[in-house]
Amino acid sequence: MPTTSTSRPGQLAALLAWLPVMIGLAVLYVPSLYDLLTGIWASDEQMHGPIVLGISVWLLYRNWGAMQAAAQGQKTSPWGWPIFVFGLLLYALGRSQDILLFEIGSVIWLLVGIALLNLGSKALKAQWFALFFMLFMVPLPGNVVDAVTMPMKMAVSFVAENILYWVGYPISRTGVTLQIGQYMLLVADACAGLHTLLTLEALGLLYLNLVRRDSAVRNIGLAILIVPISFTANVIRVMSLTLITYHWGDAAGQGFLHGFAGMVLFISALLLIIGFDTVLQGFESYRRRDKGVNA
Repeated sequence: MPTTSTSRPGQLAALLAWLPVMIGLAVLYVPSLYDLLTGIWASDEQMHGPIVLGISVWLLYRNWGAMQAAAQGQKTSPWGWPIFVFGLLLYALGRSQDILLFEIGSVIWLLVGIALLNLGSKALKAQWFALFFMLFMVPLPGNVVDAVTMPMKMAVSFVAENILYWVGYPISRTGVTLQIGQYMLLVADACAGLHTLLTLEALGLLYLNLVRRDSAVRNIGLAILIVPISFTANVIRVMSLTLITYHWGDAAGQGFLHGFAGMVLFISALLLIIGFDTVLQGFESYRRRDKGVNA
């Protein structure tokens, strides 16, 4: 396995030293990725999977220099071996028994073990967020998804119905089915399910990591607010699709504008995250000024 060296001219040379590890991981996971891309990742509910994977790889590369710097002069950790072996066993069980939670989740354990064996715990710490972010691409068991998705769809449908009724639209609801005018719309898993919530959670946590606020109040506050922000963004998407269908017909609601409503979901979530971050920044600035005056 590769070790760090200060004689390498740059990041590219350091990455090339990891080529055997990359080849080994490719042998294990390229077949798994092919199955995902031609299977569940091709569905609307799981389309966030390849996006999360791409961002995770970018985060690993982005923090590569910091990881190499943290590894200088540090001892490797023997804890890497049991973690590495556990990851291999998890992969073997998941691949042989078609348990995606184990098969795809095992890559995180393997990367942790490899990092500890070659670079040490401080280097692993430099990559903690990239590895944590990978959790959002791991497919969850269907029974767990179904158990959480139905109450979420009910809540989103309820709020969307009441808001549109309050502003004067002829809308009613039966379970997760909305009827507006002559049209009936079923709130699908892709519009208000657990996967959508997890995607928006990933978006919010990525924002927190990229802006790197030094205020604990803003970081903790925004992390907590991501859940209601995700719910609100889902309500906005369902309302958008409902209004598109009501004003332009069922063909518009199920066609191009349906995909556009998906963009509305992420744009509204991002704007809400930035907006709440701005509010928290103002609150933090006011609190600091108030402490300065009292001092």
